[in-house]
Amino acid sequence: MKFTIERAHLLKTLSHVQSIVEKRNTIPVLSNVRIEAKDSCINFKATDMDIEITEIVEAKIIEPGATTAPAHMLYDIVRKLSDGSDVEIAYPDEKNALSISSGRSKFSLSTIGVEDFPIISGDDLPVNFEISRDELKILIDRTQFSASVEEARYYLNGLYVHAKNEGDTKVLRVVATDGHRLACAESPLPEGAEKLEGVIIPRKSVLEIRKLLDDASTETVSMALSENKVRISFEDITLTSKLIDGTFPDYERVIPTDNDKILEVNVKELAAAVDRVSVVTERSRGIRMITDANRVTIAASNAELGNATEELEAKYDKDPIDTGYNFRYLLDILAQIKGDDVRFSLSGSAAATVINDTSDNSAIYVLMPMRI
Repeated sequence: MKFTIERAHLLKTLSHVQSIVEKRNTIPVLSNVRIEAKDSCINFKATDMDIEITEIVEAKIIEPGATTAPAHMLYDIVRKLSDGSDVEIAYPDEKNALSISSGRSKFSLSTIGVEDFPIISGDDLPVNFEISRDELKILIDRTQFSASVEEARYYLNGLYVHAKNEGDTKVLRVVATDGHRLACAESPLPEGAEKLEGVIIPRKSVLEIRKLLDDASTETVSMALSENKVRISFEDITLTSKLIDGTFPDYERVIPTDNDKILEVNVKELAAAVDRVSVVTERSRGIRMITDANRVTIAASNAELGNATEELEAKYDKDPIDTGYNFRYLLDILAQIKGDDVRFSLSGSAAATVINDTSDNSAIYVLMPMRI
C-alpha cells in the first residue's frame, strides 16, 4: 500500500475517526484505525465495538493495500506536520511498519493486520429517512445535556427518539432525562420515519454525531434504524452505532400539566444573574429563585463565604414562591432558550417546574426543585 494525500484532508478525516477510539484498550487492534487504499480513494475505519465510523477521502493511490495503525499516534503526527504539505503513507516499509513522510519528516508506526480488525455487522435497517442537518443539530443541542451518565440507570444514558402524533400533527420527538431534569424537543416528522416506535441512542454516539455535523457541508443527513442499530450517513462519512437495549420510562407522566403560576423573565438577564450569584455556592450548587409581584430574586448563601442576591423585573402576579434549583442545571436549560424571554410554569416550591421559550413551543424542559 502506498499513497499521497493532502495533509489538510488527512487531518480532518483522522480527527473524525480517532475520536471514537478509547485511549486505553484491552484489545490492541481497537486502538488502531483501519486504512485501505483502493481505486482513487482511502477508506478509514475505526470502532470501539459499540460505534463504528467509516470515512472515504480521495488520494493519489500508488499501490493499493490495507493495514491498521495506532489511531491517536497517527493523528498527532499529522496534526504537527506543516500546513499545506503533502503526506506520503506506505506499508510495508523496510521495517514491515507503516511509514509516514512529509518534507524532511519521517515516521514509522507498528501495525496490526486487517484480519484482526472487527466490523460491526450490517443488519437490515428498515426505518430510513432524511432529516435536515440543522434540524438534527438543534434536536441534539436541546436535549443531550439532560442525558444521565450514571451506569446504574443505563437506559437513561442516551436520547430517546420516536415518532409521535400530536393531534393532527406528526412529529419526531427527542427526549433525555437524568431523573433531576428532563428535556424534550421535536420537529416535523420526516417522510419515512412514521414507523419509528422508539429507540435509545447512546450518549457517546450522540456526541460523536454532533461533532461530525459541525464539519458537514451537506444540507441533509440520512438516518437508518433497526431495533438495535442506528446509522447516520452524509457526504463520505458513515457512523453506525448499537442502541441501548432498555426501556425508556414514560416521560410524559413526569411533565406537569397543571402548573398555573406563570413567571416570564428576560432570559439573558436571568442567566447572567444566576451565573453571578452562583459564585458563593461552591459545591452545594444550590440557588434560590424567589418570585413576587412583577419581580424575581435570585439568592444564594454560604455559611463560610457569605451571601448574594440579585433582583430582576419579571411578569408575575401570583402568590410568592421560593424554589431551590441546581444552578448548573438551570443554566444548561437557559442556554437553549433562543428567544428574548423564558417562561417558568410553577405550582409550588416542592413541585417540578416546566420551562420553555415564550416564542417557541417545540421544546420543553422540566426541572426538579432542590432542597436548600
